[in-house]
Amino acid sequence: MTTLKKTLCAFPLVLASNYAVADWSATLTGASDYTFNGVSQTQNDPALQGSIDKAFANGVYAGSWASNVDFGDDTDLEWDFYVGRFIELNQSWSLDYGIAYYSYHGGDNSSDGNYPEIYTKFGYASEFGQTEFNFWYSWDYFGTEAGHTIAMVAHTFEIAEGHALRASFDISNSLDGDKYTWDGNDKSYNHYRLAYQTAFKGFDIEVAAENTSLDWDTADERIVLSVSRTFDL
Repeated sequence: MTTLKKTLCAFPLVLASNYAVADWSATLTGASDYTFNGVSQTQNDPALQGSIDKAFANGVYAGSWASNVDFGDDTDLEWDFYVGRFIELNQSWSLDYGIAYYSYHGGDNSSDGNYPEIYTKFGYASEFGQTEFNFWYSWDYFGTEAGHTIAMVAHTFEIAEGHALRASFDISNSLDGDKYTWDGNDKSYNHYRLAYQTAFKGFDIEVAAENTSLDWDTADERIVLSVSRTFDL
């Protein structure tokens, strides 16, 4: 299996600042591909995704996110759970930290790939836009007992009112090459992404160009379109 969600994701984990919108909220997303750190989770096919989230006044949030997947076996559903806290440290800096659990369903052995992950995200707001320094760590990546980290730097800036560009770069790194590697003996790979983001009549729209250093058909250069709608419950 390959994964991260973690992106507007395709990352099942929504930016914590969105949780302030309502106590309960739900989001539905249609995407031309579900990519996690640049790797398609649907064999380059479209995805339908949904989440439900609960926010608390002290910044704590919890939620669940699901998407169809295709790893070339009987696994057809990813269902994730997460809990964390978002804190505004000062007028410029914010902190988002928590733990997530990724689960897979559809085949007899799909759950073998289940794994936990902790994350920490720092945000810095300035007159030039929003900068992110994000980190993820799992001690049982895809059920392999391998340690795995993801480090990302991203920046979002407004190019016109209601229109933004988000550029990001992340590195996925296996800490146990004898248990998990990405491409032959490679323990790490790079992912590059540039996304245009806007909204229209309550729908959030993103068009992203991305590529990785992996020589895979499911991780080569691509354009991904996603349209989502969030509802207050």
